[in-house]
Amino acid sequence: MPRTLSASDMITPSSPGTPPTEPTDGEQSGQPLLDGAPSSASLDTLIQHLVPTTDYYPEKAYIFTFLLSARLFIEPRELLARVCHLCIEQQQLDQPVLDKARVRKFGPKLLQLLAEWTETFPRDFQEESTIGHLKDVMGRIAPCDEAYRKRMHQLLQALHQKLAAQGQGPEGLLGADKPISYRTKPPASIHRELLGICSDPYTLAQQLTHVELERLRHIGPEEFVQAFVNKDPLASTKPCFSDKTNNLEAYVKWFNRLCYLVATEICMPAKKKQRAQVVEFFIDVARECFNIGNFNSLMAIISGMNMSPVSRLKKTWAKVKTAKFFILEHQMDPTGNFCNYRTALRGAAHRSLTAHSSREKIVIPFFSLLIKDIYFLNEGCANRLPNGHVNFEKFLELAKQVGEFITWKQVECPFEQDPSITHYLHTAPIFSEDGLYLASYESESPENQTEKERWKSLRSSILGKT
Repeated sequence: MPRTLSASDMITPSSPGTPPTEPTDGEQSGQPLLDGAPSSASLDTLIQHLVPTTDYYPEKAYIFTFLLSARLFIEPRELLARVCHLCIEQQQLDQPVLDKARVRKFGPKLLQLLAEWTETFPRDFQEESTIGHLKDVMGRIAPCDEAYRKRMHQLLQALHQKLAAQGQGPEGLLGADKPISYRTKPPASIHRELLGICSDPYTLAQQLTHVELERLRHIGPEEFVQAFVNKDPLASTKPCFSDKTNNLEAYVKWFNRLCYLVATEICMPAKKKQRAQVVEFFIDVARECFNIGNFNSLMAIISGMNMSPVSRLKKTWAKVKTAKFFILEHQMDPTGNFCNYRTALRGAAHRSLTAHSSREKIVIPFFSLLIKDIYFLNEGCANRLPNGHVNFEKFLELAKQVGEFITWKQVECPFEQDPSITHYLHTAPIFSEDGLYLASYESESPENQTEKERWKSLRSSILGKT
């Protein structure tokens, strides 16, 4: 199977042959960003640059960049139809008698393009019409070489497997992510606390990494584009991607769940000594997440401990050794656009590139900040230039950021999974914000009039007490 684009591929200028057409008047051909690709061009020119010929094949970086961004201007099924039409027309595949020598030069390049497309963007082929285009164009070259027919079968089989696997995404777990309101502290015989299931910080950090990588694996690169898609003023079709970011949204919900789970576990114990023990445990878990390279869980834990119902527990925090916590907070400090975190992320990324073990390859970025970076890149540059051309330079930078993430999410987790721990992380009840405040006030009484009034209101609305 073709290798999914990595960060290093983004800057490798290795593309045999030349593009089949030159940029038209007004298209920027000087200082191309990729071999033969203009920094801006009409959509038709960019589509032509994607189509292989007997002596030309587009760069991997171009294929990934264009397939990622083209959905802002044209639906994937329509793009595939146009690519197939150009291939048939240019290589005369609609003739009764084919030029077998010509097809044998062109065939492997066509199969390679379709393999890269189906491997990296399998969701583009969920509709029967797209599978029909695949079978049609591949069926035209199959009579020239039996190997083409075999490769076509392998490609379609791999595509169906990927689509089936992605259909078993994390959405089914979302029912457990809904917070519940705190009513009464459940009996010890019913309620299970995380420390009773896992008391080793390093083990919990490993299991959190399992959950992170499993959820990341289901996020397709196209979801980053579809999350911000708007109607293109020059497009003739309606945008169709509003419901195609489910896995990305599920991952954001997981982050929020982990924040609330941390806060719930801290606010639940009745005694401050136990609460302090839970706080110190999560500080150690956060430190292990940092060492592993799991920045998303690290930030979720810190965010959970910084929620107001937790941070107001002064008697609890007085019993906590906070030096390690302050160090971690400093690493994730938002000052300077998260300068410290970005430095740590670059270090983890470099470690991953030079890794000697699978453990050293792990890089799980703070996801909300990654989304924010991509959002501002999208908002800060126009998709089209004033002359109507596609701003390909913008999409090359977008592809660079998304491509790096795709490399990270494909890392296999080296830690053995503990189903009892991961099940608890997914299903343990968590408090709503009001529930957290009520638990916090019952653990440590309100200190000022505002807190007293809020406590009274919560007791009335949740517990039915005055």
